[in-house]
Amino acid sequence: KSVIIWIPVPRSDSWQGISDVSVSCAYPFSFHTDPEYGNTILKIAATDHLTRDLSASMNFRVTRFGYRMLDQENTRRDTTSAAILNRFLLADHLVPIDGKIAEEAKTVIRRDMSELKKARSLYDHIVATMTYDKTGTGWGNGDALYACDIRRGNCTDFHSLFIGLARASSIPSRFIMGFPIPPGVVQGEISGYHCWAEFYIEGIGWIPIDASEAKRHTKQQDFFFGGLDENRVQFSIGRDIPIDPALGEKPLNYFIYPYVEIDGHKSEEVEFKLRFKETTM
Repeated sequence: KSVIIWIPVPRSDSWQGISDVSVSCAYPFSFHTDPEYGNTILKIAATDHLTRDLSASMNFRVTRFGYRMLDQENTRRDTTSAAILNRFLLADHLVPIDGKIAEEAKTVIRRDMSELKKARSLYDHIVATMTYDKTGTGWGNGDALYACDIRRGNCTDFHSLFIGLARASSIPSRFIMGFPIPPGVVQGEISGYHCWAEFYIEGIGWIPIDASEAKRHTKQQDFFFGGLDENRVQFSIGRDIPIDPALGEKPLNYFIYPYVEIDGHKSEEVEFKLRFKETTM
């Protein structure tokens, strides 16, 4: 009787420009902003004349810049509010900041370190002690305790542990979700997501880290502390994301793929494809 689809929509910021967003769908749709993180969400609500297969597509143009936040010319000083910074010091459902996480943080940092040095020590610690491994079960949920115990996983696990350790050390940190673009490829299909993290330093702003890429490409460990390449598109920020509070929907662990409900129940019968093509402006 009803099909509702929620899709994350990328937004422009200092490092990516989003334009020409268009939606193709035979059913009513609208855009709204989640109240906690400010993510833009496309909502498609189909209630009449439903067919066996319901299709929808979103197209947009993105211009993405690689950068090193710690280089003076790239520093973008911002005015992030105290309320937002405080939210990124709190625990998430799968990212506690007490117990094992707090104890591990204490073994890595010292009180006399600067905030930037603390973050670098936590980053280096994760790169040194975690293994990028997507075998078995348990990986991919962004469970900081899983990563703490098992010491392996994918990008969600690497960065959930970093965020937990950083917040336990009183450093505001946040989770970023997006998609990678294969370098040197001008068009094709993207098979899966990628995530990274950012931490906040007063007087500088939000500084990115990509610990899982640093683990996979060890010669770039210095670069991925404070720097990102241009081969990615950011889609959402945060964990436990309230995609539709008006309907009482439970927050999503993270939000990167379309979330679909049929007659009020989550549906796994969803086919999702993401394609890209390099263009000239």
